[in-house]
Amino acid sequence: MRLRVRKAAHLLERFGLAMAGAACGLFVGAHVGTSIGALTTIAFLLAMMAVGCVGFYLGIDIPPLPFHAGETDAEHEVRGGIDAAEFLSAVGTFCATLAAFASVTLVVLHLSPHLVWTSMILAGWLIGVSMQIVAGAIGRARR
Repeated sequence: MRLRVRKAAHLLERFGLAMAGAACGLFVGAHVGTSIGALTTIAFLLAMMAVGCVGFYLGIDIPPLPFHAGETDAEHEVRGGIDAAEFLSAVGTFCATLAAFASVTLVVLHLSPHLVWTSMILAGWLIGVSMQIVAGAIGRARR
């Protein structure tokens, strides 16, 4: 019984992360769509939401590297202490949420920045969620 409750809680957590990613994608898409006329379509908004949903679902909850018994921190550093999936997940989450935060701020305050800033927000979002998706794929491939 306890195992089923834990699995259900984990599934709810993952769906919550996916919905947060979709919401972030909606705000980035809304801001970019209002600034760049060619991207003012429902298809663009749905694509931004879908990419955010997949990125946040896969890229935030990465399975850790297997622990090697008896390994010290120094031995871990010598072996190569950087976990690519963890690094990509962290940087990707930061970039995506920074872009979403900037978009929400601009939408709420009714500001319209220069097109270069809007392009940077879009690039930050796409790079961030791409890094999350790659991190999730790496993390699941090593299981």
